[in-house]
Amino acid sequence: MIKKTLIAASAITLSAFTLTACAGGSEASGSDSDGAIVMGFAQVGAESGWRTANTKSIQESAEDAGIELKFTDAQGKQENQIQAIRSYIQQKVDVIAFSPVVETGWDAVLQEAKSAGIPVILTDRAVDSEDTSLYESFLGSDFVVEGEKAGQWLVDNAGDADVDGDGTINVVQLEGTTGAAPAIDRAEGFADVISADPSIEVTASQTGDFTRDGGKKVMESFLQSDDSIDVVYAHNDDMGLGAIEAIKAAGLKPGKDVKIITVDAVHDGMQALADGEINYIVECSPLLGPQLMEIAEKVVAGEEVEARILTEETTFTQDEAKAALPDRQY
Repeated sequence: MIKKTLIAASAITLSAFTLTACAGGSEASGSDSDGAIVMGFAQVGAESGWRTANTKSIQESAEDAGIELKFTDAQGKQENQIQAIRSYIQQKVDVIAFSPVVETGWDAVLQEAKSAGIPVILTDRAVDSEDTSLYESFLGSDFVVEGEKAGQWLVDNAGDADVDGDGTINVVQLEGTTGAAPAIDRAEGFADVISADPSIEVTASQTGDFTRDGGKKVMESFLQSDDSIDVVYAHNDDMGLGAIEAIKAAGLKPGKDVKIITVDAVHDGMQALADGEINYIVECSPLLGPQLMEIAEKVVAGEEVEARILTEETTFTQDEAKAALPDRQY
C-alpha cells in the first residue's frame, strides 16, 4: 500500500517466489542505518483488481511514511506466505504484516515471530486462532456485514430479482478461495439475511478463487446445467465480471436477464454497475496502506493499539456508481 514501479533494494530468492525489498536500504537486520522501521509484508498475490490496488496502497504508504518495505507476493499459496514470514523473522525486521491466504494453520509461524519479539499485524483477512496474543491487531473489513448488505439488497429488491416471475428467486453463488475469511464470512452473512425470505434460494455455489477467469468458468458451468438462474452473488467484482462474460456468451443480458450482486467496488466493477450490467456492489476498500503504517509505527514504539480496526465502507447503486467513478482511486 512505494510507487507503481517497485524500487527493489534487495532480493532474497525463496523456493517458489521472489522476496523483494522495497523503498531502499540494505539487507541488514531490523531498523536500517538511518533508524527507519523495517516492515516485512507477505501479500496473498495478484488475483484481482482489488488486490493490485491493495498492494499499491501498501507500497506507496510505506514510502510516504519512510518505512522500509520488504514485500512478498505469495501467489495464493499459504506455504509461500509461511516461508516469507520465516525469512522476515531471520532478517529480524521490526514488524511483520500479512493478509492470510486462508484462515487456519498459522499458529506455529506466528509463535515463532512472537518468540523472536517481532509484532505481527493482520490486514484485510483474519486468522482462526484461539491465541490472539500472536498478533497485535487486525485491520480490515467486516466480511460478514458485507454479505449481509448484499443479502439485504436482494431481499429488498426480491420483486425485480424474480426475473421469470415464477415466485422463486434462484441464486447462484460464486465463492472466493476455499478457506479464505472473506469467502466464509460473505457467504455466511448473505445466507443469514436471505433466510428471512423463503422465495430466495441459493441453488448452486462454487469457488471461482476470486479471479475473473474462475468466475467465467464457474458461471459457464452453472448456465449449462440450469436455465432458471435469476441472480448471481459473487464474492468479488472480478468473479462477477467473469460471470458477465459467460452470461453474454449464452445470449443473455447481464443486469436484466440475470441480476448480479458483487463485493469490492473496484473501477471495472463500478463501470459495469454504471453500465447496468451489475445491479449492486458492496464496497470493500483496498486502501489500507495509510492505516497500516500508522498501526506499525505505534506497535514498534511500544504503544497499545486496538485489537480490531475496521475500515469505513459503503454500498453502490447504478446512479451512485456513476457519481463516484470520476474520482475513484481504484
